[in-house]
Amino acid sequence: MALVRVQSGRPVPVRGWDLANAGVGSLFGEFDRLFNEMAAPLLNVGSTLGATFNAYPADLYETGEAVVLEMAVPGIKADDLDIRIEGRQLTIRGTIPNITDNEDRRYWLQGVPRGEFSRSVTLPATVVIDRVAAKVTDGMLTLTMPKVPEAQAKRIAITQG
Repeated sequence: MALVRVQSGRPVPVRGWDLANAGVGSLFGEFDRLFNEMAAPLLNVGSTLGATFNAYPADLYETGEAVVLEMAVPGIKADDLDIRIEGRQLTIRGTIPNITDNEDRRYWLQGVPRGEFSRSVTLPATVVIDRVAAKVTDGMLTLTMPKVPEAQAKRIAITQG
């Protein structure tokens, strides 16, 4: 479906940046927000990265030696993050301060997440918690979590007695 406005009796396509002038920009923003809230669990089947997956996108992958999580945390300082691992459950919590001086603001677009968030994911392997490395660089959190080595088969010597 194309959104069209009429100017001088002729239809003129409405460009994305014209939606606010067309009077429906905030309506579409509200539809997007509602859709994301309702569809997030359905679109996230098979993953447990949480319902706010659009706000803080993450990649979780495994190498031969480690499980790695890369997560966008724009505007969040390392001190404002809390990372915990319990068993194979990884939980990341953080806070982006709310804007308090917004009396004079008239938003045309408001998509920056504010306040507290929490993301949890079940790790694909057990990790050595004491060797987990976490760093934040340019708004990206990287967790490198060494995997617990698999038990190696060992031949047992039998003595005669």
